[in-house]
Amino acid sequence: MSGGARLSESQLLDWLRLIRSESVGPKTFKALINRFGGAAAAVDALPELAKQRGRPMRVATRAECERELAELDALGGRMVAAGDDHYPKALRAIDAPPPLIAVMGDIASLSRPVVSIVGSRNASAAGLAFCERLARDLGAAGFVVASGLARGIDAKAHRSTLGTGTLAVLAGGLDRIYPAEHIPLSRDILARGALISEMPMGYEPRGRDFPRRNRLVSGLALGVVVIEAARKSGSLITARFASEQGREVFAVPGSPLDPRAEGANGLLREGATLCTRAADVIDALAPLIESGPRPMRLAEDAPAEATEPLWDELEPDYANETPRTESGHEMDEPASPPGLSPRESRRGAEAGKIAMARLLGPTPMSPDDLARAADMPIAEARAILLDMELDGRLERHVGGLVSLAPE
Repeated sequence: MSGGARLSESQLLDWLRLIRSESVGPKTFKALINRFGGAAAAVDALPELAKQRGRPMRVATRAECERELAELDALGGRMVAAGDDHYPKALRAIDAPPPLIAVMGDIASLSRPVVSIVGSRNASAAGLAFCERLARDLGAAGFVVASGLARGIDAKAHRSTLGTGTLAVLAGGLDRIYPAEHIPLSRDILARGALISEMPMGYEPRGRDFPRRNRLVSGLALGVVVIEAARKSGSLITARFASEQGREVFAVPGSPLDPRAEGANGLLREGATLCTRAADVIDALAPLIESGPRPMRLAEDAPAEATEPLWDELEPDYANETPRTESGHEMDEPASPPGLSPRESRRGAEAGKIAMARLLGPTPMSPDDLARAADMPIAEARAILLDMELDGRLERHVGGLVSLAPE
């Protein structure tokens, strides 16, 4: 199917049936369409192909797909196919783009230039402050900011660009917001931005789905900015996808004493572009805004290689590199907050102290900024900082600024 053509209702159902069938990922989808000349014929051929391989597979029914489209429509969303004018050009240019994406919100935001911002869920107050300034400046310059709706840097990037446009890529279905605490944020995004998912309605995200989401976060963008990423984190997986997709990778430098800066500092050593202000991103991406990435064909009449594998449910090789919680979701934070020992964390230290310790790092910050980042009264924040100072965990600097004391 060539770019710009719209699917009929019947074709859309055939595409949805094919991509929702067991063991069919984007690469398999394309190969099957190329081999059989269209989605309808490919769906009809699936049982025989499964029989030939000696393994049964479940083929999505027409009724199931009609129900999914009805549920999406009830939420005010729509399905966008890879050949649709609204399908993001940058995403179409990646290897194995999703043939269909479910979208809610401002569909026009998908056609604007995008910068993705990702980083630690356990972000410091300094990292959050820089993220807010960077995202707002990029939004003012005409960019839509994309991220993964996770805690920390992702959420700050979204909130900072609600007025200029932001894209949130979900690991689950559009009706399964994760984490649940970001349901209000997801609603706010819809006014000037959009929620995007390649997963079915009602789908609860699993651990391996987050790297799949990350490839879309990078694929939507001309460039990806990494702020505070631990040495092994989902943010670095996003950066790796971005590099493989030919995107510009930016990294914000951090203190070598802060483990949250290890990933970004490592990217800089490997050749990522230094980012200390929005102009660093804007200047580097300016030549790409008009030309953009070259679209990749996903055409029903394109020749397929005879050796192309058909059974490759898309599951990136990096899926096992990200630490997981017991529930299978991403975990991008140390087991205990900086400044608190594991024993203190296990004993259930006060929530305020834990929150403040997580926000603090080697970079000096004002108590007022820390209080705002922790969403607590300034008096309470100052009391916690005083306790930490008496315990030898806090270092004070000129101008009333504070930082974690070196260990």
